[in-house]
Amino acid sequence: MAARYGPRRARIAFSDSAAQQLANITREAEVHALDRALVVISVDPEVGEPIPGGGAAGPRLRQYTDEVESVRVLYFVTALRTVVVVAYIEV
Repeated sequence: MAARYGPRRARIAFSDSAAQQLANITREAEVHALDRALVVISVDPEVGEPIPGGGAAGPRLRQYTDEVESVRVLYFVTALRTVVVVAYIEV
């Protein structure tokens, strides 16, 4: 019997500015909260709301907000839905 796995998760990548924000997060609670939000996004990249504006030429920015953990992530998804590029982090 073949093993059954859930849907494939998207890989998370960070823009330079988001990587810098990530490097500045030092509190364990903030790291944990951000990690939970990134898992949600990687499982379902469409979970966030599209941000109004922007053109149709490139990927549209989306916003995921977790009110319980007080985390906000701005990101876009690549065309094949295999990579989520995080543009901004707010914890």
